[in-house]
Amino acid sequence: MTELMKLDAVSRRFGGLQALQDVSLTIGRGEVLGLIGPNGAGKTTLVNVITGVHRASGGTVIFEGRDITRLRPYQTARIGIARTFQVVQPFPELSVLDNVSAAALFSNTGVGVREATRFAREQLQFVGLAAMADKPASSLTLAMRKRLELAKALAMKPKLLFLDEVNAGLNSAEVEQAMNLIRQIAGGGVTIVLIEHLMKVVMSVCSRIVVLHNGALIADGTPSEVVADHHVVEAYLGKKYAQTATAGA
Repeated sequence: MTELMKLDAVSRRFGGLQALQDVSLTIGRGEVLGLIGPNGAGKTTLVNVITGVHRASGGTVIFEGRDITRLRPYQTARIGIARTFQVVQPFPELSVLDNVSAAALFSNTGVGVREATRFAREQLQFVGLAAMADKPASSLTLAMRKRLELAKALAMKPKLLFLDEVNAGLNSAEVEQAMNLIRQIAGGGVTIVLIEHLMKVVMSVCSRIVVLHNGALIADGTPSEVVADHHVVEAYLGKKYAQTATAGA
């Protein structure tokens, strides 16, 4: 598997808080990578640093052989890095279609309104929101807003897609639908980093898992390797889950 992104000793400090500590990680082109860890472990901060929301306090981020450590969010979006947000906040008064069209226009230089709208409709069809295209985003349920967030990210034509807690607040049927969408996106060649607390999802769709704890990377391996790692068990999973997962493997 060829390298798409490489993090070398990436750190981030907020005043006296060391949120990330020398995180080194390689992301392969085409893989579905799970990023897990306790609340406050630094998962979203890591995505924010990669995408330019926060500046790294140290280290480098390399994407397709290019140093992107100092790029701003609009610049990372335009080179093929997209993300969803844990707290979904669409433009509530705009239509569902206009929300997605805006994402397409923002991230793809040289794209006109007509082309952005056409592509936005394709993404809404893909996520199952075509029938809601002309409705205001404020009228959507939580599950629909999650799918809208995904459509917006896909409208950016990503090579690398970060999905931050896309299943939070969803019921079992909605989680299954989301998992199917993730598999389809990966099948289309998009590299995915999945930040997720639902281990059922991580174990099902990810071929590799990395674990953050207190801002440091404590494990990197296959799902079966990670759930058997005693550092991960102590910091995050707990012995009961690890025993169940190992027995079922």
